[in-house]
Amino acid sequence: MDLSTTYMGLSLKNPLVPSASPLSNSVAGIRRLEDAGAAAVVMYSLFEEQITWESHQLDHYLSYGAESFSEALSYFPNMEHYNVGPEEYLNLIHRAKEAVDIPIIGSLNGVSSGGWIEYAQKIEQAGADGLELNIYFIPTDPQMSGSEVEQRYIDVLRDVKGSVSIPVAMKLSPYFSATAYMARRLAEEGAKALVLFNRFYQPDFDLEHLEVVPHLVLSNSYEMRLPLCWVAILYGRVPVDLAITSGVHTAEDVLKAMMAGANVAMMASELLRNGVHRIGEILREMRQWMEEHEYESVTQMRGSMSQMHVAEPAAFERANYMKVLQSFRPDPTGQMI
Repeated sequence: MDLSTTYMGLSLKNPLVPSASPLSNSVAGIRRLEDAGAAAVVMYSLFEEQITWESHQLDHYLSYGAESFSEALSYFPNMEHYNVGPEEYLNLIHRAKEAVDIPIIGSLNGVSSGGWIEYAQKIEQAGADGLELNIYFIPTDPQMSGSEVEQRYIDVLRDVKGSVSIPVAMKLSPYFSATAYMARRLAEEGAKALVLFNRFYQPDFDLEHLEVVPHLVLSNSYEMRLPLCWVAILYGRVPVDLAITSGVHTAEDVLKAMMAGANVAMMASELLRNGVHRIGEILREMRQWMEEHEYESVTQMRGSMSQMHVAEPAAFERANYMKVLQSFRPDPTGQMI
């Protein structure tokens, strides 16, 4: 079976790519991912806050009013000890490129245009084969319009594209009012790929101490349905490569991603929960399924279940919404069927 694919202009031996996670915080960890069969690795993210902290530009915001609002400081992690600093991050990319043969994709996580974007160029100079922009932004200002939110993404992409020559992917949230339109705008601004979707990490409440606390829950396969739907809608309509992330856990999940139209399937939770050896197991299960169903390559199946190619395109739109709701009815005894 030919599992090869392309992503961001890079030739990959298969469509399995570990997404940004602690698994890539050392050369040894990246080498283990390669040995397990990963086709490329997305580095864990370098945060805008880390870069601005190191340049002392965040000091005012962290210390202003500290005597009156000291509890606010607890919402920021200790930037000095968060993973590694910017210079160590660049050094890790450089050493990883010398240690492995698979592509290394850097990851920048931020929300604004500014000096931190200069690190895109430094990531390229360190040897990265591509760059993923992970824009995690929650527009809480009631005065900020949807168009202003969209423009923020465009501005960051435009600034980064103006400073690097390596391909750039945009990792998005699913909460745009017009996702397909936003995808087209990003493609027009030079995004080589779109990664769907960033998970929304909601805080939890501690009722005993009346505190807001972080609460990370690893994903499950059910969460893949949202990015699967949007990749199937965007495939063939927007000229970018597509990656599915969130909820990729099994060979079946990867096969669905390919049939929707994705170039790669990214995973982290499955590897964190069950070990990096799962990559090899999933690849073997993919080959077995493809052989049983007479597929010769990943390219052959890509997009076969997209909105463009299915018999009922309305299954991705409002008609399917109505059909699903009507299919869930109680039986005569009152039990749901």
